[in-house]
Amino acid sequence: MTAAPVPPVATERAIRAIVGAGHPAHELDLAMTPPPAPSDALTRRRLLGAAAAILASAGLGPLGCAAAPGGRFRDDPFTLGVASGDPWSDGVVLWTRLAPDPLAGGGMPAVPVPVRWEVAEDAAMRRLAAAGETVARPEDAHAVHVEVGGLRPGRPYHYRFTAGGAASEIARTRTAPAAEASVATLRFASCGCQSYESGFYTALRRLAEEELDFVVHTGDYIYEGARRPGRRWPAVRPHPDHDCVTLEQYRLRYALYKADPDLRAAHAAHPFLCVFDDHEVANDWGGDGAPGGARGAAFLARRAAAFRAYWEHMPLRRAQRPAGAALRLYRRLAFGRLVSLNLCDTRQYRTPPPCAGKIAERCAADSDPRARMLGRDQSRWLADGLARSHARWNVIAQQVPMMAFDRGTGSGPARHNMDAWDGYRAARGRLLRFLAAAEIANPVVLAGDLHRAAAAALAGGAPDPAAPALATEFVNTSISSGGDGRAITRTTRNWLARNPHVGFIGGLRGYCRFTVTSDAWQTDFRVLDRVTVAGAPARTGASFAVEAGRPGAVGA
Repeated sequence: MTAAPVPPVATERAIRAIVGAGHPAHELDLAMTPPPAPSDALTRRRLLGAAAAILASAGLGPLGCAAAPGGRFRDDPFTLGVASGDPWSDGVVLWTRLAPDPLAGGGMPAVPVPVRWEVAEDAAMRRLAAAGETVARPEDAHAVHVEVGGLRPGRPYHYRFTAGGAASEIARTRTAPAAEASVATLRFASCGCQSYESGFYTALRRLAEEELDFVVHTGDYIYEGARRPGRRWPAVRPHPDHDCVTLEQYRLRYALYKADPDLRAAHAAHPFLCVFDDHEVANDWGGDGAPGGARGAAFLARRAAAFRAYWEHMPLRRAQRPAGAALRLYRRLAFGRLVSLNLCDTRQYRTPPPCAGKIAERCAADSDPRARMLGRDQSRWLADGLARSHARWNVIAQQVPMMAFDRGTGSGPARHNMDAWDGYRAARGRLLRFLAAAEIANPVVLAGDLHRAAAAALAGGAPDPAAPALATEFVNTSISSGGDGRAITRTTRNWLARNPHVGFIGGLRGYCRFTVTSDAWQTDFRVLDRVTVAGAPARTGASFAVEAGRPGAVGA
């Protein structure tokens, strides 16, 4: 049964409660509007000019190892694979980056290179549905972002790129259902936290084998830090011994990660909806700084470099290209009338964390009503979109766990992660109370960061087993961060005992798989017993269901 309409006055009061009275609505919605006209659309003259630049440079300097005379690549320029993302009902973003020598700066000349793209209805690429040409520019590390339109809703497509006589692999994507379509079933996954040195990406290979409509990546796509001896888990694969600070360093880190064949396979199988967490910039960063690191102008210069490299390597729209240290990441995607998915940014607009420590006892500052996790503009955008939604399920996909989560031990005092929503209790309470006051239909929160899988009920006040649930949260475990992990430990048993609103905590690596219908939401926690050895099978470690109209997960 669909929730009854809420009177506009009551809804506006609820919105003001979450963002503050008098704050204007943020109208820009990147996923509900048609894609902008391509800013780099090629004329025939411009394409020939770009090709001529390659011909003029052939055999000179660094190009000699990348291309043969005549402008044809000697080595594969598609070493980082291809990807698609952010599908709308008649289109999708396509991405690739030309990098014949990815760990040596890419191995490309400092000239624009013409790239052709094709989208077909069949895997043999015979029934073309769309095709065109774009330019891979040196200032963008020769990455391209193509926004394809004119496709049919809710169906699979295949695509590829060609450049300099070389062709990429043929990959698969899928458009979203039409906005008003009655969708019977939606299947998608969430994943994140993929430390390269800590394990193999077998979970991404298993994710590639799933039949899915899309994948939500909750962040920590790369780890920016240096390899350090004495870590809690052993290094499985070689990793750079320096922190990323400059644009070139971030680009090289993405090249290392994206060349992984399992990650390439996952991107080639499904469209990805990506948000960043902390390690795409610096550990535990928020706003204009990171704990223990530089703040202000120095940090913003580092953040600008990190944002630029992130955009260059993700299947994001051109409108999301960062302007210095600012990147508009939050956006909304619709999947018929079944699911409205809000992708949020809990890093860029937050106020500094409270209580002088990441895992700390509560202090007065963690309830400061002035503290913000989403910022005013994003909070208003989120509230407006949720209030307008006619979807059966309303999803808030973001980076850090929203649940109240006591990480204390034994009979000791409660301790909480101040880097997550536990450090922003007033902001969390405003959001959850808004969901209740505006009667948002079937809210579900997705998160990552924890390196453990979890299912929990979210209530508006302090955790209380008798308090009514207002929403349901599912946290995906890591792809590889933390090494193999263990399914159940003394720590997780202790946490379950201290957090009765949490129905499940699992410590193995893997991802979440969701199956959504009008009546129910099912979450399968797909896990691997080992990631320090490649090739492990995936299995379902636990399953939970949410009945429409009854928030809170029940073991399936």
